[in-house]
Amino acid sequence: MKQKISNILLVVIIMTTSTIAFSQSKTKNPFGLVYNGAVTENVPGEVNIHSVDYKLNGIAIAANVYTPANYNASKKYPAVVVAHPNGGVKEQVAGLYAQHLAELGYITIAADASYQGASGGEPRNVDKSANRIEDIRGMADFITQYEGVDADRLGVLGVCGGGGYSLAAAQTDKRFKAVATLSMFNSGVVRRNGFMSSQLETIRERLKQASEARAQEAAGGEILYAADLDWTDEMADSFPYDLYREGHYYYHRTHAHPNSTFRYTMSSLIDLMAFDAATNMYLIDQPLLMIAGSKADTYYMTDRAFNLATGTNDKELFLIPGATHIQTYYVPQYVEQATNKLKEFFGENL
Repeated sequence: MKQKISNILLVVIIMTTSTIAFSQSKTKNPFGLVYNGAVTENVPGEVNIHSVDYKLNGIAIAANVYTPANYNASKKYPAVVVAHPNGGVKEQVAGLYAQHLAELGYITIAADASYQGASGGEPRNVDKSANRIEDIRGMADFITQYEGVDADRLGVLGVCGGGGYSLAAAQTDKRFKAVATLSMFNSGVVRRNGFMSSQLETIRERLKQASEARAQEAAGGEILYAADLDWTDEMADSFPYDLYREGHYYYHRTHAHPNSTFRYTMSSLIDLMAFDAATNMYLIDQPLLMIAGSKADTYYMTDRAFNLATGTNDKELFLIPGATHIQTYYVPQYVEQATNKLKEFFGENL
């Protein structure tokens, strides 16, 4: 039984999750958005959403651009790139915050990662750190050319796994004038060491599995996937961490989207397990805001990265009292607190 639970936890480590879900309207949104309060139609004079696509290194990227109320292409607006969590898509929490920032007067973009969601790339669900970092830079490429955007006032907001990748992107890409994260998840460290360093003893075994999976791909064999399971409520309820238990309900129940999946190619671990978003935090010299829930069991990742950000004196760690990791994705009172802090931060720095 212990081995069975261990194997399940090994698979779930992939998840970027956390909190109990509350009910959400199942009404079909014409833009595929699954968060509460989403735009349902483009009304003149209000925040509008524009489905766009562009090529990044030969791969078709699917994205949503949100424009502010009374958007006028002849004017200049600050812009924010929003990076989604691991396993997530642009229609979930990334879209929620992109919309809220557009309501504050920013032009925002949320794109599906390459090889994931509605974006192109084969095989499906490759999840490599280099790709995710390049996706963020690609969003910057696109949005800084968008009509009305002031390229000198560009910020980035990364959520969960997208937060770790946003930190890595901003370490060297100085087009980003302000850097913010929400419930940051350091994907590489967790893939390597396990959540809260729970899998240190299996690192070599998992690297061997990843290497064998890559060899099988190279030989034209079947693509092997991790976390490719049909999750049940009973499985989730048995987990000891809010991260996994509550994340199941968000991604598989209340905010499920057909393009959102936790599975990823087993061979991706070769790259992921060598990655640490906090390795070069000293290179971030831009203003930095890191937001996390005070009850988030992922908080240790935000705390470590924040303390390693020695290259800037303009940094702030903002805790949302009582919030767990994924509650910052959807619970109105917590989303409001995060949005108000982002309003203050980007308002001062963009």
